[in-house]
Amino acid sequence: MNTDSAHTGHADEPVRLEGRSSSPHRVVIIGSGFGGLFTAQALRKAPVEITLVAKTTHHLFQPLLYQVATGILSEGEIAPTTREVLSRQENAQVVLGEVTTIDVKARTVTSQLLGRTTVHPYDSLVVAAGAGQSYFGNDQFATHAPGMKSIDDALELRGRIFGMFELAEGSTDPADVERLLTFVVVGAGPTGVEMAGQIAELSRRTLRRDFRSIDPTKARVILLDAAPAVLPPFGERLGEKAADKLEKIGVEVQLGAKVVNVDATGIEVEDGDGTRRRIESVCKVWAAGVAASPLGKQLAEQTGAGIDRAGRVEVLPDLTLPGHPEVFVIGDMMSLDRLPGVAQVAIQGGRHAAREIKAWVAGKKTGDPFKYHDKGSMATISRFSAVAKIGGIQFSGFFAWLVWLAVHLVYIIGFKHRLTTLLHWTVSFIGKGRSERTVTEQQIFARAALQRLGENFAPSLPPKADEAPSWTGAARSQVPSQSNGTGDGSREPSRV
Repeated sequence: MNTDSAHTGHADEPVRLEGRSSSPHRVVIIGSGFGGLFTAQALRKAPVEITLVAKTTHHLFQPLLYQVATGILSEGEIAPTTREVLSRQENAQVVLGEVTTIDVKARTVTSQLLGRTTVHPYDSLVVAAGAGQSYFGNDQFATHAPGMKSIDDALELRGRIFGMFELAEGSTDPADVERLLTFVVVGAGPTGVEMAGQIAELSRRTLRRDFRSIDPTKARVILLDAAPAVLPPFGERLGEKAADKLEKIGVEVQLGAKVVNVDATGIEVEDGDGTRRRIESVCKVWAAGVAASPLGKQLAEQTGAGIDRAGRVEVLPDLTLPGHPEVFVIGDMMSLDRLPGVAQVAIQGGRHAAREIKAWVAGKKTGDPFKYHDKGSMATISRFSAVAKIGGIQFSGFFAWLVWLAVHLVYIIGFKHRLTTLLHWTVSFIGKGRSERTVTEQQIFARAALQRLGENFAPSLPPKADEAPSWTGAARSQVPSQSNGTGDGSREPSRV
């Protein structure tokens, strides 16, 4: 393995990681999600030098984020450190940094971390940068309706969800209590269904005896979607079963309801007949829509590849780009044959890219088309209840829930994480407790505080070792003194 490491320089002095142009073959992987990690692991025994660049230090098992948000699991159980996962793979190096530029002509990837820039040359590139939340052109909704795509998102939502019960306990205004104990989940796909179901169970089982001034079981949980059905990809039969079960555990399912506005204390929706109504709610969760990484646009502009409405790159059948057989785009960033944005597509895409790279290094034929093997779809509704669609078989209820548990347990990385996850599931599903109920102010307000620093804010390290770190940088002076443009920001109370 090349001993050159990812040393970084300051923003005005980018460091280029020089590697040998012949052997070993240099593979740069962008992203540490399912696609990126499984690509790296599939190249374990290949005569290649792997550099995995990611903006987080962990591999996130995103399908279980809602369990972090509702206090069932800790973030560490679904997000093992990438370095630890790849620690025994000697041909792999992990670099922390956010990729800002891909130059397909020069075959380089540029990443940044705290103001320092690194250039990574490659012979093969695998882009698996994933996707973020989409608000369908209404990004301002994010201020009051967080999505659920990262550990930060899940921890913020945990703080908001549990915090609503605490605030309601201290209120003497019935209208205020009702607004605080109304939870709105936008999006009736798997994430929204699972989130709504767990909030309902949390209020009716876990918290029912924990308060004195309020009755947590009276909390309203509303699931909204502009579509006419719950879980559309699962088909009408399973969608109806899911909707029926949600209503039995106390979730109000409102379909054909399009969100038109979101503010600090409520959400405005437009029904199918054009009428508008307002739902008073402080805690909203956005689980509708995804948008691919902006890196997709860069690749499209440089290679002539198309992009779809979600920003995904239209790849060739072998997952490469036109005129660039050395560049693979996989997972949530690729658009091919209307494949869904699920973990299995990313995993299988990563393994396909690894096979093609190994074939190229060995001088064998490349360009084989990617063949996706659909292993089915599953979603939990509540404890002991789930829906599943595997091949032509559809089933629901307790057996589907057991299958869901087994499948997700298998895909959690590491024995210790599987063991602790199983223990937490036992406590939460067989009992009533939830071990991850600790929340802090910082969890809830950190995102809003960073937003107030402005788009130009960028933390950086000092140029000299004896200087104090400039965590806030010069951008601090750009923070407006008035938090809402009307009064003294230091006196304006923060809103959730």
